[in-house]
Amino acid sequence: MNLKHVQYVLTILREGSITAASKKLYVSQPALSQTLKQIEQDLGAPIFDRTTDPISLTYAGQQYVDAAQQVMDIDRNLRARIAETKKEMHGRLCIGISMQRGLQLLPLVIPEFSRMYPYIRIELLEHGSATLEHMTAEGQCDLALIATSEKPNKLRYVLIENEAVVLMAARSTELAHRFADGEPIEITQAQGERFVSMREGHSVRTIQDRLFERHNMSPTILMETTNMEAGKHVAARANAVMLIPNVYVTQDLHYRVQCHPILNNDYQRHFYLCYRRGMYLTRYMEDFVRLVCEKLNVPFFLSEQ
Repeated sequence: MNLKHVQYVLTILREGSITAASKKLYVSQPALSQTLKQIEQDLGAPIFDRTTDPISLTYAGQQYVDAAQQVMDIDRNLRARIAETKKEMHGRLCIGISMQRGLQLLPLVIPEFSRMYPYIRIELLEHGSATLEHMTAEGQCDLALIATSEKPNKLRYVLIENEAVVLMAARSTELAHRFADGEPIEITQAQGERFVSMREGHSVRTIQDRLFERHNMSPTILMETTNMEAGKHVAARANAVMLIPNVYVTQDLHYRVQCHPILNNDYQRHFYLCYRRGMYLTRYMEDFVRLVCEKLNVPFFLSEQ
């Protein structure tokens, strides 16, 4: 299997069309189309269904992509092992992390990591957890630090930190006048409050929607946002409430808000390190994770490779 051909096919799949992939690869569209035709002739079956938009895989194409990702993993692992054997700590580390967790962790971790490994270039992918989980499974990201739940898929999950989604209420709300700070409540107790909400696709929004649906709630939504930092400060100052992971309720907010664990909430998400099963973790990858654990004051542990 030709690695350049593998790269072409995976790029077409990611970009959704041959035209978009040709721009990404800096290859002319006719040349890329001709190469794809050659790959399909060698395979003996079409890889893509060109009648869909975006372009999609045929059954044979899915088998090709699964095998191609394994080949890419083997190539990456081989290069990493050889580099370590030669003690050449040059390379690239692609880290996926949400903007909120990045604000919390990267200023603490990156300076120390860069002193340890001055020739490792860090590339950041800043997306939501669901997107980063998919990108890691597809080999576009080396390590993802995300809030999610463990799933039976291509990834290995290492629990970094437990999270609890709580209801944060401005102290000016009616709910805050009825309940003491830290008192567990049913989500229905917030029925009359205005909510600041994460947008669809965020894991907290998924938990929120499930809770609302379970309890037949339709509260007023003051604002939707993709920025949890902005959302929590708006809720604190706008007489509103917000579902939020407890780790994001920082000390500077405590005089403006109070927090309530939610009773009968079995929808969980926790903070995990994710990487592809079978991927070789270099020493600098392990050290990056170790630094994250040190800054969060949690035990450092990685599954056996």
